[in-house]
Amino acid sequence: MPRKKHTARITGVADTAMGELPGSTALGLHAEATNAALKDAGLKAQDIDGVLCGYSMTVPHLMLSSVFSEYYGISPSFNTAIQAGGATACIMLANAVALVESGACRHVLCVTGDNRLTGMTRDGAVAALATVGHPEFEQPYGMSVPASYALVAQAYLHRYGITRDELSAIAVSARKHAALHPKATKRDPLTLTEVSESRVIASPLRLLDCCLISDGGAAVIVSAADAARDTRNPVRVLGSGQGHTHEHIMAAPSLTDFGCKASSAMAFAQAGVTAQDIDVAEIYDSFTITLLAELESIGFFEKGEAGKAALAGELSQGGRLPTNTHGGLMSYGHSGAAGGAFHIVEAVHQLRGEADARQVPGAQLSFVHGDGGILSAHCSLVLGKD
Repeated sequence: MPRKKHTARITGVADTAMGELPGSTALGLHAEATNAALKDAGLKAQDIDGVLCGYSMTVPHLMLSSVFSEYYGISPSFNTAIQAGGATACIMLANAVALVESGACRHVLCVTGDNRLTGMTRDGAVAALATVGHPEFEQPYGMSVPASYALVAQAYLHRYGITRDELSAIAVSARKHAALHPKATKRDPLTLTEVSESRVIASPLRLLDCCLISDGGAAVIVSAADAARDTRNPVRVLGSGQGHTHEHIMAAPSLTDFGCKASSAMAFAQAGVTAQDIDVAEIYDSFTITLLAELESIGFFEKGEAGKAALAGELSQGGRLPTNTHGGLMSYGHSGAAGGAFHIVEAVHQLRGEADARQVPGAQLSFVHGDGGILSAHCSLVLGKD
């Protein structure tokens, strides 16, 4: 049965400064992003009747959304936290859409933020991420998040003959976009050689194949269609979908096909478009292999072709599919749940024509995707101009 068309709008977006922010706190970053998103939408704090938070590694509270609402001084009629790793922000937005379309809320705030760079020690960060592995069959043997993604990269290299330069081209493409964004953490030029010669983290993944660790926050406001009429510049949510095939990499049914195949198919079908109709893509890129694998599973490129496309400049400005136009997690910044929210913020800026030097001319449709765990939880969104 065809799914009912969405009517919700994204009415406000914002992210904070990025990178190393001494003195920042997770809740402070949440509040800063919220202030900016409310201003962007032309709304007041009392207009918000729904609050969705993600999670924080520096404030690991079981009820983070309640903690934030208390901190910010609001009493929403709906309030909960969602934890799905890198898919959190997109799943938050999908839930916000359901809330406003059901009539439960008028304006839902989706807010994320963490000071992972200055608020955690390296050992603390490693310990926190170690919980991702299966407690019986992975953690005792030293499995790490980078090592899990390295398994996927090794499978791709073996099956499709992907070259080192094809992986490196993913990082280089991201850096080219970041150079055009004044808030990006890493803006200096990056070469294929620099990526391929950076130190090994988990073979074949090297340091510059990996995302950053940053302080930062982001907020997105989703409003009911009639409630969006008085806001500044709303963006339509045209389609959404989720796909979940496994949690731990040891249980993955495939190392080359993932839940993004199902989630994107649902989102495209609901929006009434195909992958070929998308003007700009903002896709979770925790590692170079993450983006490469997802581009192919989603259907933007045939198997074994995404790396070649990156080498040919097809993911860059002027290419076939400008991707992660803010610089992505590898060059813009990554602060936990907010990492996926940065992709949503950038997609909205592109559709509004507010992306300045990195603007994709005539962008009408944007695809956003988040994945959490080890390519485990997936949520896809299709956004369009109102």
